[in-house]
Amino acid sequence: MESFSGKTAVVTGAASGIGFALAERFAREGMRVVLADIEEAALDSAVGRITATGAEAIGVVTDVSKAADVTALAERARSKFGSVHVVCNNAGVFAGGLLWEESLADYQWLMDVNIWGVIHGIRTFIPIMLEQDTECHLVNTASMAALCAMPYAGIYHMTKHAVLALSESLYHELEVTSDKVKVSVLCPELIKTGIGTCERNRPAEYSKPGDIVESDARQLVLDSINESIQTAIDPSVMADRVIAAIRSGTFYILSDDGWRETAHQRMEDIRAGQNPALAPPV
Repeated sequence: MESFSGKTAVVTGAASGIGFALAERFAREGMRVVLADIEEAALDSAVGRITATGAEAIGVVTDVSKAADVTALAERARSKFGSVHVVCNNAGVFAGGLLWEESLADYQWLMDVNIWGVIHGIRTFIPIMLEQDTECHLVNTASMAALCAMPYAGIYHMTKHAVLALSESLYHELEVTSDKVKVSVLCPELIKTGIGTCERNRPAEYSKPGDIVESDARQLVLDSINESIQTAIDPSVMADRVIAAIRSGTFYILSDDGWRETAHQRMEDIRAGQNPALAPPV
């Protein structure tokens, strides 16, 4: 896709972080933008910041874990702007700790948002794109965590591995069914976002007594994330990478820092049939 101007982009998790950076960058490219997020006040603020620049944008409160919400998002986008050309399945959440200590609610919440959110996005928007028969592009946000596995974040790694596998399969399927609809997978490294405080949006259904297990491991990983994020990469860098990938038709949107070496180590372990090495990114 060479030209963005006058086209429509839909971004989930768009009230902050990478999602907002994507929405902002699409608007700068002359696109009409539909911002979706579960956090209504933050979403209203994000839409206001974009429309203040003169761009066309609307916000749709959306829980991506619910198919009906994603369907409603698509319907709102089409009723307002007529068509959809770029969709970013970007919403994601995190919970850390030891796998045997984390609650079933932790597993369910991350799977519902990180995996099912992408599934709903694929099942809702790909048919629309195919029907339009115009140049379109879908971007799924995974993580460099999709290419490796570290302790204390196993559920997150699992969900992001699933997003990567879904995206790879979707790529192959689109290659044999459409010459106009493309897909990319965004695998960010540590980015300056609110992922370390995403519990603020944890729905009540995953927050019943016993659902949030306090543990040393959970606190350790949250402290580490919140400390590291202070000096992490700005989300706008991810938006630049996505724009470049859509223009060039690039599938893998990867980091070039220590996370790439960590991913290489995992691939070498698999190739050699050796036990997994613990190789945190440097």
